[in-house]
Amino acid sequence: MKVYLCGEKGCCPYVEIREGEVIIGEEGNKCILTREQFNELKKKIIEREL
Repeated sequence: MKVYLCGEKGCCPYVEIREGEVIIGEEGNKCILTREQFNELKKKIIEREL
């Protein structure tokens, strides 16, 4: 699954969920997280730690 988060000035980062990893970013600027790392990030956002 790939979700685009298009913003201002033509910037269009995305979140792509694959079987063993989650990719966040845009062409030339990506962060690859394991599913465990992504779940920890998601938890911290939901609990307003970030």
